[in-house]
Amino acid sequence: MNTGRRPKTRLGSLLAALAITGASLLLGLPAHADEPSAGASPAPKEAPKVDLILDVSGSMNTADIQGKSRISVAQNSLNEVIDALPAEADFGIRTLGATYPGNDKTVGCQDTKQLFPVGKTNKVEAKTAVATLRPTGWTPIGLALRGAAQDLGKGDATRRIVLITDGEDDCAPPDPCDVARELAAQGIHLVVDTLGLAHDDKTRQQLLCIANATGGTYTDVRTGQQLTDKVKQLIDRNDDTYTVNPVKTAGTDKCESAPVLTPGVYSDREKFSEHRVYKVPVKSGQELRASVSVGLDRAVNRDYGVLLQATSATGQELVRGTDAGSTRTDVISTGLRWSTNDSKGYVTASPTATAKDKPDTTVCLVVSNSLAPQAGVHVDPGMPLELTVDLASASPAPEGAAMGLGRGWILLLTLTLAGLAFGLVSGWIARWRIAVWREN
Repeated sequence: MNTGRRPKTRLGSLLAALAITGASLLLGLPAHADEPSAGASPAPKEAPKVDLILDVSGSMNTADIQGKSRISVAQNSLNEVIDALPAEADFGIRTLGATYPGNDKTVGCQDTKQLFPVGKTNKVEAKTAVATLRPTGWTPIGLALRGAAQDLGKGDATRRIVLITDGEDDCAPPDPCDVARELAAQGIHLVVDTLGLAHDDKTRQQLLCIANATGGTYTDVRTGQQLTDKVKQLIDRNDDTYTVNPVKTAGTDKCESAPVLTPGVYSDREKFSEHRVYKVPVKSGQELRASVSVGLDRAVNRDYGVLLQATSATGQELVRGTDAGSTRTDVISTGLRWSTNDSKGYVTASPTATAKDKPDTTVCLVVSNSLAPQAGVHVDPGMPLELTVDLASASPAPEGAAMGLGRGWILLLTLTLAGLAFGLVSGWIARWRIAVWREN
């Protein structure tokens, strides 16, 4: 955002939605496909990394947060955040619009720099650097996001960008929503959380779009304490995020050629109205538990759904889970459970064979969607998809008496007999009461 000397260039049509790269799943599972070999030493846990992008554009001088300017509120909050940083955290700060005071937009839209490098934090130096900032220029959010991604580098742990701004990007291209999708598509485990100090609809929509595209959050900030608490929460959350990320995979359109999945968390991309197929070998006595989340990281038409099916290798459906919606949502997800106890003809093993002798059942997991893009929306890359797979001991409950009562004619017969017995007893009691009344 530039100074008050010129109006901002507003973006036209903004796309809002999200990705769930880190969306909450039905099952809390480790995100690995293979167990480490016996005796192998576990890899050291990578330190959490956070890069905070602070908007220092001209409009941050506006004094509308509890009578204080936006920049002073942000600076005070950052002082508290830096003081509270855990010793093991890798933390950095990047600015946008902090150094160029002139009117040349071409120059001003390149104004983003690393104020404090990502790493172990010298708190005195970091707070001093923040205290020197003065609102100056433009708002190149898209460029700053790319810079922050470079600041964080790559690795196995999730990186987090926290963007604090009071306005939309006035320097596009690059459009910050497109940059966020670009970063998500690279599979570099990057989450962007956005905090808005201004409350106009265009800014809100853009910040929602940025956050949603990477599975992050958006917060509409109204007070200095709210800003402080939220940034601290995001830094703490980064330390809690699983440090082994979803395994990238690529589903196919047929079960025969589908990738074989073992228990873990997997990420993929699915196009509009596409089917993605994966295979899971399920041993006798095991129960398959699976869930899928599809992130809506762009504008879609109303009335949509996601379907997760478990089928046999021959295409016969075993069980399904569905989720549907009619308006924009953060994520659409569903799950299913299926046990080899319910195979009923899908396992070609002798009835007398032991569990050890019975062959694995190949279960095909099919992810489908009925999503359609709104006019002008990019269809590539596909929408982010996260699939969770687990195998557990099968529960004997489906074969028990309780489940038997709920199956077809048995339930009907039980209800009929119960109704008949109730009617006979009620009639007998009524006749007895009448007889007693006549005698008295």
